[in-house]
Amino acid sequence: MHSEGTLLDKYGRRISYVRLSITDRCDFRCTYCMAEEMTFLPRKEVMSLEECLRIATVFVGLGVSKLRITGGEPLVRKGAMWLIERLGALPGLENLVLTTNGSQLEKFAAPLYAAGVKRINISLDTLKADRFRAITRIGDLAKVLRGIEAAGAAGFRRTKLNTVMMRGTNDDEFVDLVRFAIDRELDISFIEEMPLGEILGRNNTFISSEETREMLKPHFELIPSAENSGGPARYWRVPGSESRIGFISPHSHNFCDTCNRVRITAKGELYPCLGQNDATNLLPALRAGNDDAAVRQAIVDSMGIKPFGHDFTQQMDSPQVIRFMSMTGG
Repeated sequence: MHSEGTLLDKYGRRISYVRLSITDRCDFRCTYCMAEEMTFLPRKEVMSLEECLRIATVFVGLGVSKLRITGGEPLVRKGAMWLIERLGALPGLENLVLTTNGSQLEKFAAPLYAAGVKRINISLDTLKADRFRAITRIGDLAKVLRGIEAAGAAGFRRTKLNTVMMRGTNDDEFVDLVRFAIDRELDISFIEEMPLGEILGRNNTFISSEETREMLKPHFELIPSAENSGGPARYWRVPGSESRIGFISPHSHNFCDTCNRVRITAKGELYPCLGQNDATNLLPALRAGNDDAAVRQAIVDSMGIKPFGHDFTQQMDSPQVIRFMSMTGG
């Protein structure tokens, strides 16, 4: 079955979406994503851009049609555009997308559009400069806002903002963030905080998607939509607006039964599930030679360890997954 270009896990779910991290490094230090003093991978342990291209090519040969480039912050990787340009020309890849913190978009939005990137997701948790600095530890909100404008000017449409919901940190801004998105014809997704990495206090900051929708209802008419962007978000529409309001709910409505994705870390580890520790290391097969058959077989075999699902709710202050989000790929 795999020889026909269809990658299936043991539960019969088709894997059509790969999230490929090209670096674990970032120019922010977001509090929910990494430690303040991070130890990054030595260069020799990180996949080369050529190895990233090989992995992507093998996955596309197995029927994957959507590839998301992630990090860390992917655009801080030296030579990232070399890889993205080649991925954009990869036969069979229908949807090349990128997740970014927006810090580098002022420079790279136009080249990304020219390279064939279809959509951009931009992390934005607040519209207040001082709060942005506190959440990211070192980030500059003005630079990100200029990046959002640059994406629109370059021709990107349906750009999506990703907002992690944190009680006592940004829950007073959800209405303002939706208005910001609607005014600029952007989509926005609110994401439930996930227990990844040893970060204490998440039980106190967690907000469910339902609670946020209740906050929004007095201000917006939310109409459920059956639209699907190929990822885990469930969308609502606001009449008279092109914007979609999405909710990613790994706790309250986990989406495991329809999971269609796997993640590749910057060091070549294939994680079939974000919420589990099981992984397949593809780097030995990549570096054993130029024969992609071994890489392909390692990917096919990894489908046997993809679990049916995860349980984040029991892990908020005692996470089973101790790697930080930045290490897995955002």
